[in-house]
Amino acid sequence: MTETTMPPAGGSRDRQRDLRPPESADGEKRTLLTFLDYLRESVVRKTEGVPDDAADTPLVPSGTSLFWLLRHLTAVELNWFVWAYEGHDGPPWEDEPQSGGETREQLVAAYSDAIARANAVIEACDDLERPGARSLRSTPPPTMRWVLVHMIEETGRHAGHADILRELHDGSVGR
Repeated sequence: MTETTMPPAGGSRDRQRDLRPPESADGEKRTLLTFLDYLRESVVRKTEGVPDDAADTPLVPSGTSLFWLLRHLTAVELNWFVWAYEGHDGPPWEDEPQSGGETREQLVAAYSDAIARANAVIEACDDLERPGARSLRSTPPPTMRWVLVHMIEETGRHAGHADILRELHDGSVGR
C-alpha cells in the first residue's frame, strides 16, 4: 500500500504517516477484502510508537483505549467470521474486553491471527450470498457479503476512534 504524510492540523501537530485507500481490486469479494485489510492495518498502525501502558490507558469516559480497540476487533473478527459464519463450536469470544496487561506485540499477534482465521473463512466462501451457520444477533444468519460490509463498517468506525485516541495521546493526526 502507498503511504502519504498528512499535513499538520492547525499547523502545530505532529504528522503521522497514514495509508492511502487501496486501489481497485478484481471482483467484489477481493474489493471488499482489500478495503477490510486496509482498515485493519490502519488500526494497527495507530498503535505504533505508543508505550504499552499509555496505549492501554483509556483517554475517553467510555473507557476506550488503543489496546481496547485491538482486543475488541480481535474478538469481533473471530465472532463474525469464525463463530457465526463458519459455525465454530463453543461460545462467542468476549467482545467487551477488559485490560489484560498484554503488550502491543502480543495484541497485534492475536489480531493478526484472528485476521488470518477470518481471511481463511472468507477465501473458502465461493458465494457471497450464502448465509453463514448462525448470527450474533436475533436474526437469520447473514450472508458473507453482509458480514464483510459489516466488518468494514465496524473496523472503519474503530479506526476513526484510534485516530482520535492517538491525537489525544501525542498530538499525532492522520486522516
